[in-house]
Parts: sequence; structure tokens; C-alpha cells
Amino acid sequence: MNVTLSTCFIAVDDHDRALAFYRDILGLQVRNDVSFEGMRWVTVGSADQPEVSIVLEPPLADPGASEEDRHAMAELLAKGLLRGVIFTTDDVDATFERISAAGGEVLQEPMDQPYGVRDCAFRDPAGNMLRFNQAG
Repeated sequence: MNVTLSTCFIAVDDHDRALAFYRDILGLQVRNDVSFEGMRWVTVGSADQPEVSIVLEPPLADPGASEEDRHAMAELLAKGLLRGVIFTTDDVDATFERISAAGGEVLQEPMDQPYGVRDCAFRDPAGNMLRFNQAG
């Protein structure tokens, strides 16, 4: 039996700002852009991993959700309390320079971690934490 990752989800509050980050700064490809019942989902991914997609979705992607629940999710997102993803790069220092030069919000400059990677961290425009790892 083989189990692999195909899709993960990241909550965003502004798809156009998210696209400016994920497509224009990180260089991910836009694979799909769908609207339904007043919501929008944009799928992006790396050209090097066509089998893995990241869906940029509303903070609460449920058309039947209450206004109270939508507000609670928006507050959690604004505080950066929803989880992001960890990317792998072959040059974490160059990745850091590219993202920070483009105005990315730095959470951690590149550093060697005791668990064997060199990494850095940013927040995306919605407040999600994104880490970029390079094998040690």
C-alpha cells in the first residue's frame, strides 16, 4: 500500500494578496481558480511537484457556516493561529533573501536547527506561518 500527500489547505482572507505572494514571490503555479457561493478557492503548486497541490481557501470554507463561526475563524487567522506549511528548498539563504527583499514578513532568519535542517520562517499576507527548510 502506498500513501502520498496530494492536497493541503491554507486559509487566506484575500486571494489576490495571497496570489501575489504564492505565485509572484514563491513562484508557484496557479492550477485552478474556482468561485462558488460567494467563496473562492485557488490551487497552486510547484512545477517540480505536479502531484502536490496547495488550496488557498476562505478561513471557513463552508457556505452554511454561521456568521459567528466565520468571525471566529477570521480572528484566528488574523492572529496567525491557523497552521501553514513547511516548504523544502535547496538554498534556504537565497530563498530567505528573495522573500524578504519582496517584503515578506520575517519570523525567523536562516539558522541551523539541532534537528538537522537549516531553516527560516515568514508569515504570508493572511498571517499563516511558512517555514522553508534545507537539509543539513
